Amino acid sequence: MKIFITGGAGFIGSHYVKLLLSGDIASADRPEVTVLDKLTYAAVRENLPAAHRRLRFVQGDICDRALLMDLLPGHDAVVHFAAESHVDRSLGAPAEFVRTNVMGTQTLLDAALHTGVQRVVHVSTDEVYGSIAEGSWTEERPLLPNSPYAASKAGSDLIARSYWRTHGLNISITRCCNNYGPYQHPEKLIPCFVSNLLEEAPVPVYGDGRNRREWLHVDDHCRAVHLVLTGGRAGEIYNVGSGREIPNIDLAEWLVELCGSDSSMIRHVADRKGHDLRYSLDDTKIREQLGYTPRVPFEKGLPETVAWYRDNPEWWKAVKYRDAKPASAA
Repeated sequence: MKIFITGGAGFIGSHYVKLLLSGDIASADRPEVTVLDKLTYAAVRENLPAAHRRLRFVQGDICDRALLMDLLPGHDAVVHFAAESHVDRSLGAPAEFVRTNVMGTQTLLDAALHTGVQRVVHVSTDEVYGSIAEGSWTEERPLLPNSPYAASKAGSDLIARSYWRTHGLNISITRCCNNYGPYQHPEKLIPCFVSNLLEEAPVPVYGDGRNRREWLHVDDHCRAVHLVLTGGRAGEIYNVGSGREIPNIDLAEWLVELCGSDSSMIRHVADRKGHDLRYSLDDTKIREQLGYTPRVPFEKGLPETVAWYRDNPEWWKAVKYRDAKPASAA
C-alpha cells in the first residue's frame, strides 16, 4: 500500500508517519509513505526519520496542483493532515487559513480525483461544531464555527463532502478533540504552559479559565485515523473523542504541579474574541463501528508529556524561538 500524507512533518502528521513506519498501526501492510509538507513555522523536518526505505519526503504546498498531479499517481490513499490550525493566528491573519484549509483541500481532492487515488481521509476538528453548553455533539450536529480557523475547517469539510457526493470520491472525515503529546508546537496550550513554566515564566490563562476541552493523546488520534482509513465508509464523518474533559484553569494548576512550580505563575489575561466555552464529542459511532478505544489515560499521558518537554529543551526552544511572536494560550 502506498499512502500519501499531507502535513506529515507537523505534530499529528509526524506521529502518524512514525507509527506507520514502525508497524504499530500497519504491521501487516508495511506501507510506503510519501510526505508532502510546506515546512511552515509549525512543521519540523526533524520530526521525521532522516532516512527510511519506505519514506519519501517532499517539501511543497498542497495548493500547488501541478506538484500534486506529479506526486499522486500510484498512491492508494491520501491522509490529509495539512492545515493552518492555531485559533489565535486566525484572528489576525484569516486569509492564509482560508487559502490553505479550503483552497488547499479543494486542490488536493481534485488532484486525487484526477489521478485515480482510491481512498482519502480528511482530518478535521471538533471546533467546526462551535460551542456546546451541555451534552455532546454527534456527527449529525450542524456546523456553527466561531473563529476563522474553525470556519475554514468547516469549509474544508464541506468541500470534502461535495467530492464524495458529486464525484464519488471515497472520502471519510474525522473530527477530533484537542490533542497533546511530544513534539507539539509551543504555541498550543499544554506545551506553551509547560515550556513557560520550565523557564520560570508565567502562564497566560484566558478569562476566568472555565473554558472546557476534551483531551486525547496524539497516538490515540492517529490510531483512530488509521481505523477510519482502513475501515471507514465513504461519505461518513467520525468523531474522535476521549471522554476526558477538563477546564483550562484546572489543567493549568495540574501543569504547575507537574512542573514543580506554584499557582502564582498563573496569570489571567483578557479573553480571546469569540472564545468557545465548551467542546464535547459523542464518539459512539467510531467505537461501535470500527472498534476505537483510547489507550493512553490522561493521568498517564500528561505527566509523560511534561517529562518529554523537560528532557528535550533543545527541541522546543529551537521551535519556540525561531518565531518572532511568543507562544500564547491555545
